[in-house]
Amino acid sequence: MRPALDPIADDRDLATALMRGGDETAFRTLYRRHTPVLYQIVLRMLGGSEADAEDAVQDTWIRATTRLASFRWESSFRTWLVGIGLNRAREILRRRGRRPTTELDEANGRHAPITHDGDRLDLERAIARLPDGSRAVLVLHDVEGFTHEEIGRRLRIAVGTSKSQLFAARRALRARLKTGEELPHAR
Repeated sequence: MRPALDPIADDRDLATALMRGGDETAFRTLYRRHTPVLYQIVLRMLGGSEADAEDAVQDTWIRATTRLASFRWESSFRTWLVGIGLNRAREILRRRGRRPTTELDEANGRHAPITHDGDRLDLERAIARLPDGSRAVLVLHDVEGFTHEEIGRRLRIAVGTSKSQLFAARRALRARLKTGEELPHAR
């Protein structure tokens, strides 16, 4: 009989228990601890496509558990897991051919406009409409707090590219807030 895991055990202890004996409680604890953040990041990366985000999260956990023994703990478990999730989201974006994820308005064949709730802009939807590269960098930098160096490593882009993508994303969002005009659609 295995000893019960401490519910506040650190990620490394949980990962060790999972690797050694396939401890389901350890997996469940890691999953509950990290999936909400992982889901939000990949959801934003994928332009709000919930189905794709759910697929990405599931694939991320499958990949993470099969590669857990090779994780060197040079970063936090969450950072490593998010890196796998970002790669999976990028694969999904490549597979879908960078098609926009917004719904078409059947009456006129155009994308549905960004909605307003009084004076409040639907920021999630505005972010979803950014081009893939700009959206990824904006989410990772401004929402999740990654540095440009970390973003460069995660997305396999130059630090300067990360900075320019962030600048472009912020400029597009500011223009939208200022003019109320629709953002260009992701390509």
